[in-house]
Amino acid sequence: MDEIAERAGVSKPVLYQHFPGKLELYLALLDESVETLVDTVRDALRSNPDPKQRVAATFGAYFEYVGGQGQAYRLIFESDLSNEPAVRDRLDLVQRQCAEMVSQTVREDAGLSDDEAHLLSVGMVGMAQVTARYWLSARDHIPREAAEQLVARLAWRGISGWPRSEH
Repeated sequence: MDEIAERAGVSKPVLYQHFPGKLELYLALLDESVETLVDTVRDALRSNPDPKQRVAATFGAYFEYVGGQGQAYRLIFESDLSNEPAVRDRLDLVQRQCAEMVSQTVREDAGLSDDEAHLLSVGMVGMAQVTARYWLSARDHIPREAAEQLVARLAWRGISGWPRSEH
């Protein structure tokens, strides 16, 4: 808390006026980080009418988020507090929100049932998260753009097997 107060340019008592303890501060930071990730994924899904380009943009969003400035992704993906009920609720929520957004697009594009589209979206969100986090350790060997394209191509080859539904 001392370091956070110092970096924020406030006294520790001022910091405690806003956040009674470390968990409350962590939750506030987590909420902001979750919102950023959800907004980034939403923007990627809306970025292009071409399904193949949306897949690439969405995987790119995860890689951009994980590789971005700071280490906000650690609040979501690498928390030591993930078993804390309030933290777990927020982590589950971000997974559900991202999967639901992807699911809507999959359902519309592929003509699948709600349950089928949701299952595939959970898999694709998981793949995006895991591969983006792995890339951090391999980025000296694989440039971000190349990693994004590689993983997006894998996902596209799987999801493109379903016919685009006609509206």
